[in-house]
Amino acid sequence: MTRTKKTGLKTRGGRVAVIGALGLASVALAAGPAFAKGGVDITAPRTAQVGKTITVTAQGGDDSAGYLHQLCLEEKGFGEGWHQENCSAAVEGDARVTAHGTSARRGNLQFRAVLYGLTSPHDQNPVRLHASDVVTVHVR
Repeated sequence: MTRTKKTGLKTRGGRVAVIGALGLASVALAAGPAFAKGGVDITAPRTAQVGKTITVTAQGGDDSAGYLHQLCLEEKGFGEGWHQENCSAAVEGDARVTAHGTSARRGNLQFRAVLYGLTSPHDQNPVRLHASDVVTVHVR
């Protein structure tokens, strides 16, 4: 009889330890930070001729809840700072935008796309969520 009690106590102690460890692991995983997934891709030609049309396209999205998304293309070139070329409408899912333009002189033009989160279609304080890498177009 004594033998059965000792084995039973050891078994119960092992079960309690395993259950406690699993409980701690689940709390640690639930308390960890959650990261929203998203990103922006941009496409532009590597080279272009002076006076010819340059087409730049971008698409992007984010799975953050509660935001509308607006994607804007920005340009920098010829000694100027970054300025917006074109923006998409505010949408709930992935946003897409295309800009067509020409360059009147030779040099390098840089483009990037920036994804903003908005709380309404007319939000005056958008939140910058993601930006694409900078792409350079060599105008010859």
